[in-house]
Amino acid sequence: MRTTPNIPDPDAFYEALLDTHAGLPATESHALNARLVLLLANQIGDQGVLLSCLETARDTAAHRRNDP
Repeated sequence: MRTTPNIPDPDAFYEALLDTHAGLPATESHALNARLVLLLANQIGDQGVLLSCLETARDTAAHRRNDP
């Protein structure tokens, strides 16, 4: 799993991501995120990498929840 920045223009990507969600109600935005995760997972295609990403994302969420 890559943990160093790998997107050539991360700000432009983030702006495009925000634009994709613009105007959507929360439920549709969540559904869009779910579809995007599945599309990106298919693009990666490596089960080990995907499981590592899931674990890291979960650990990060738990860590942030426990921050004072």
